Amino acid sequence: MVKYSDAILDRTFAALSDPTRRALLAQLETQDRISVSELAKPFAVSLPAIMKHLDVLSDAGLVTRSKTGRTVTCRLNAGPMEQAMEWLHRYQRFWSAQLDRLAAFVEEEPCSPKLKLVHPKSPALPSSDASKPRPPKSTGPGRTPRK
Repeated sequence: MVKYSDAILDRTFAALSDPTRRALLAQLETQDRISVSELAKPFAVSLPAIMKHLDVLSDAGLVTRSKTGRTVTCRLNAGPMEQAMEWLHRYQRFWSAQLDRLAAFVEEEPCSPKLKLVHPKSPALPSSDASKPRPPKSTGPGRTPRK
């Protein structure tokens, strides 16, 4: 059995829980190394906000940063995500079994038509009393509306 560090998994899942951080990771997936300013361009948040997101991703080990002169570049590190996927795969059998049972149920039980389908060009069915419009409700206690 694989031993998982709860703290590492907690940090990984916490980092992945935010949509902005997931978008940052998706951007890093497409480019090997990218500067923080380039990484921040598509987002409608400030550069300090992006830096805070990158701090969370770095603390989780999902991003590594390096500085050359005044430029900070980021790079994706997928190691912690691999551990999270291994942890999730342990539970895959539970939802797979549920989906298999649902598929078997849907395939085995033919639908019995309870409602008669009406062709769009056929004459309409006569309406019942239940489908007639109801009279308007009273305004209730209090002031009466002006006329």
